[in-house]
Amino acid sequence: MNLKSELLAKISEQGGWVNTHAHFDRAYSLDENSVKEIYAPLKKKWDIVDTLKRSSSVDQVYNRMSRATELMLQQGVQAFGSFIDVDEAIGEKSILAAEKLRAEYGNRIQMKFVNQTLKGVLEKDARYWFDKAVEFVDIIGGLPAKDAGREGEHLDLLLSTGKRLNKPVHVHVDQFNTDEESETELLAQKVIEHGMQGMVSAIHCISLAAHPKAKRESIYELMREAQLSVISCPVAWIDHPRTERLAPSHNAITPVDEMIQYGIKVAIGTDNISDVYKPFGDGDMWTEIKLLLEACKIYQPNVLAEIATKNGLEVLGLEPTFQRKSTSSSIPANEINTIQSI
Repeated sequence: MNLKSELLAKISEQGGWVNTHAHFDRAYSLDENSVKEIYAPLKKKWDIVDTLKRSSSVDQVYNRMSRATELMLQQGVQAFGSFIDVDEAIGEKSILAAEKLRAEYGNRIQMKFVNQTLKGVLEKDARYWFDKAVEFVDIIGGLPAKDAGREGEHLDLLLSTGKRLNKPVHVHVDQFNTDEESETELLAQKVIEHGMQGMVSAIHCISLAAHPKAKRESIYELMREAQLSVISCPVAWIDHPRTERLAPSHNAITPVDEMIQYGIKVAIGTDNISDVYKPFGDGDMWTEIKLLLEACKIYQPNVLAEIATKNGLEVLGLEPTFQRKSTSSSIPANEINTIQSI
């Protein structure tokens, strides 16, 4: 029995991989200057990339995005979702590059664009560029940590905008692997408050695993009520530095095995590719699913294939391009139970 071959065959049968979360506009941007900053803290890197954004032309942004798209096509990826920077440092250059990318590749691969909010969304200049971005993108993006202390207001703006424009919302949350963070919980509460159930995805959710089991389970219940989907990018967060802060034993991977028990929809993405954030990131979909399945002990090909394909399409608001053999859209209960028993 070769479970890898079985899994890859199932992914192919369902139309190919879905890369649900990436940053193609910054892919392959690592150079002699940015490589000096690869050990900088994440929050510092949020500002370091301003130099790249200001110096890049539309053609340079497009070339990075097209190279990443070609990589996806080589792997048999059927669809991707990419955040693009839209702020005072880069202006509309990523929007123009994304338009060009859609015109060039739109008949070969499905694509959805999401606005990155590295400047937050609440201050005057940040709000100006947020308003410009949301009219273009397919999905509203957010990063509440950039409006620290006002995370609730940040989410209120994202969700009210998504509701007004009838667009899904994808939000970076709980990225620092510490029980000091509870952004996933706050996001789920806000989704329910705004009546956006089934329209929102939480990206990363690393810090969930740092909480005690009772707390995690209460958050999973809330996520299920909010119909909150999750996007895991395993390679992007396995490098999280160890600390002396006490927490339940866990790794720096989204606790997907637990989420599945609660019927939470999980998809997968590559996040950054060869940039200051992930200098060795290579956008390999097999590497992502392999790390996920080993870290979370999920060994069922049917479960993994849904994460790699169907769930990603649903999170991106896309229809499958293949003919389903079954009308069932859920993981069989016996397979979920098998995960729990491992």
